[in-house]
Amino acid sequence: MNERSPLGRAAPGRQSKKRARRERRTIVFLDETGHSFRARPGTTWARRGVTPVLQRLSKRREVSSVVAVTPAGQLYARHVRGSVSSPVVIQALQHFRRMIGRPLLVVWDRLNAHRAHRTAAFLAHHARDFAVAYLPAYAPDLNPEEPCNAWVKRTMENALPCGIADLHRRVQRAFRRLQHRADFIIGCFRHAGLSLT
Repeated sequence: MNERSPLGRAAPGRQSKKRARRERRTIVFLDETGHSFRARPGTTWARRGVTPVLQRLSKRREVSSVVAVTPAGQLYARHVRGSVSSPVVIQALQHFRRMIGRPLLVVWDRLNAHRAHRTAAFLAHHARDFAVAYLPAYAPDLNPEEPCNAWVKRTMENALPCGIADLHRRVQRAFRRLQHRADFIIGCFRHAGLSLT
């Protein structure tokens, strides 16, 4: 059964924590991010008097990531070419459920792909595997997955992928590196004011 009411702003994890324990679910905070060839300059070295020029292929979102984090410091990600749609969200949920091996309580924002009829029908049909809680509107500071996206984008500063396949590989590599930073992911939960363990 899907939980439609938003989590409380003062203590965003309390309701989710109780529900997850009662139903023996793993809490995952889920979010999406896009990657493109748009300039993301950071500091770099160059010869004195010669400004480095970064050439980009396009400004469109070429690769999207659907990412889930758990209070235990685990990170799971699915990467697709193009933007995130309802079928992409459904495939990611199925992947995360397989990887974690337990029913999930998914905490996410009100992205159209999350609220689409197709996603809602999938969740209703798999109510034993997935329950949903929504974050309050315009509250990225309450989602501990947001800093993970920022970390990945920071590590890709000054990157010059030579094509979409190269961009896809770089994104996968960056998220794989972050999977080994459980301390950072747990810190993101603390920063969001969540003590869910």
